[in-house]
Amino acid sequence: MSTSSMTLFHNPASPFVRKVRVLLHETGQLDRVTLHACVPTPVKPDAEVIQDNPLGKIPALRLADGNVLHDSRVILDYFDYQHTGTPLIPRNGPARWRRLTLASTADGIMDAAVLVRYETAMRPEEKHWDLWLEGQRDKIRRALDMLEQDAITELAGPFDVAAISVACALAYLDFRHPGMQWRSSHPKLAAWYAEVSQRPSMLQTQPPA
Repeated sequence: MSTSSMTLFHNPASPFVRKVRVLLHETGQLDRVTLHACVPTPVKPDAEVIQDNPLGKIPALRLADGNVLHDSRVILDYFDYQHTGTPLIPRNGPARWRRLTLASTADGIMDAAVLVRYETAMRPEEKHWDLWLEGQRDKIRRALDMLEQDAITELAGPFDVAAISVACALAYLDFRHPGMQWRSSHPKLAAWYAEVSQRPSMLQTQPPA
């Protein structure tokens, strides 16, 4: 058993953190990382996180040499070069750009969903900007429509960076925004997610209830 040599600053409720943890499961790298819990917010950053990560973003990964990587896309790319299996991010060619674009679409769903969560959970109700909230929800709906119409066949392939990202985005909608009821208008996406959500990597990274 190897000793963990890196520290992952994480909040189990974050969909961006979950992407990294799922990839660690899928590539057999869990024992290389020690999890360090933190709960930063836009108005209250974590003091330890911002020491080497001025944006205060999580996930953040402190490497064995003390350097810190942040942004889930950067950390996923780093770990994808650290295992000997099939890359989960294609190394080159059209497949690379397509998979990264699908992953970026999923990240956009997460971004909008997290912003809605901050607005509705952290600001007094009388200060909610309803038009802005609906604009964020519209981004989510448009992205889901695109995935439903154009990406199901691709997502049904290897559980790679695109599939991991979409699965974590859908899981976050269930976790924080069940009222959106995304399954009713996206049956193919719902059927795909019902299957991949039962993967051990997804079951073992579920956020707390």
